[in-house]
Amino acid sequence: MASGPHIVVLSSLFPSAVQPGAGLFIRERMFRVGRQLPLQVVAPTPWFPLQGLLRRWKPGFRPGAPGHEQQAGHEVWFPRFLSVPGVLKQLDGLAMALAAWPRLRALRRAGQLDLIDAHFAYPDGYAATLLGRWLGVPVTITLRGTESRLARDPLLAPHMVRALHAATRVFAVSDSLRQVAIGLGLPPDKVQVVGNGVDLARFRPMPQAEARRALGLAEHAPVLISVGGLVERKGFHRVIELLPALLQRHPGLRYLVVGGPSPEGDMGEALRAQVAQAGLGEVVRFLGPLPPDALRGPLSAADVFVLSTRNEGWANVFLEAMACGLPVVTTAVGGNAEVVCRPELGSVVPFGDAAQLEAAIDQALRHDWNRAAIRVYAEDNTWDRRVETLVGVFQRLHRQCNAGSSAPLSAPTH
Repeated sequence: MASGPHIVVLSSLFPSAVQPGAGLFIRERMFRVGRQLPLQVVAPTPWFPLQGLLRRWKPGFRPGAPGHEQQAGHEVWFPRFLSVPGVLKQLDGLAMALAAWPRLRALRRAGQLDLIDAHFAYPDGYAATLLGRWLGVPVTITLRGTESRLARDPLLAPHMVRALHAATRVFAVSDSLRQVAIGLGLPPDKVQVVGNGVDLARFRPMPQAEARRALGLAEHAPVLISVGGLVERKGFHRVIELLPALLQRHPGLRYLVVGGPSPEGDMGEALRAQVAQAGLGEVVRFLGPLPPDALRGPLSAADVFVLSTRNEGWANVFLEAMACGLPVVTTAVGGNAEVVCRPELGSVVPFGDAAQLEAAIDQALRHDWNRAAIRVYAEDNTWDRRVETLVGVFQRLHRQCNAGSSAPLSAPTH
């Protein structure tokens, strides 16, 4: 490992043995940074004394996390912070900072913390800027998609704006998020776009016939696929409602649904009920949540990737699908049009326009795509380029901090 600043990643969304699919995109990005710079993770977990009772009505609600894990050689801690469900969200940032403080103070004193890298502007970024002030270290914040909604929240927007202005550097995974930050008053040169990438060794096409045999799919059937958490935002239900009409034009159509519960919730039962009510039991296949290494098969078996999502920052899954040769049909929200940026990669339709979404899927199933060219586009968006940029910024911020004076350790004050 090269010498350089010790990074501590601060994110309330991070995989664990309890929630292996949570925040995979953050781990993918930052553990690659961790191959070049020393890196540890503090992932505060929301907690409330009565949340165990709430699980009787919402079984997947806040499943928690172990106190500590070691992942790929990196230490990951999961301290609990007090967070009342649905209310007092303006206190979550401070509560997160106080929960993370003992661990980060110990790391700072041990010489294992030079920079805090937070993901999502609030509450994570707000907590990080408090901790950075208390510990005398620079802070970076990565905008990942929730910021557009928070900017319209009268209670939380001021905290988010304060965090962004207090950060040393702000990253955005898409230019649309960069524009959100600039619209909140940040200087343009403070916000840098560093998108997500794709692991080309993990995501590569396999023979479609072989992939379909493994899933029991007919060799010549038209096949759609969506991958993501089974939550309202991802829009699986919006695709399912179009299937009866699409079936009339594409006999034998099959729709693969890959995903399961996520920290946002779980629509699995509602989606299955929707499928049953529409008589689509033979059409829709629920494959459940799959680890990244198992996605190559279903993606290679499909003809078109579709995601009728309400909001995204930069969807890694688009590049993963493209790396397997799939065109993408999605909605014009967040950074989607920045990923699906050319007609030969797929199409982007207005969110909420079911007719245009149906037409785009229909056309995508009929079109003779140049799948090799789609793969080439994915090859231009590898993680290596993103990580090179991040490591360079972290090293530069560390040098600048060392050239100045570091604030002493101090007791938390708000």
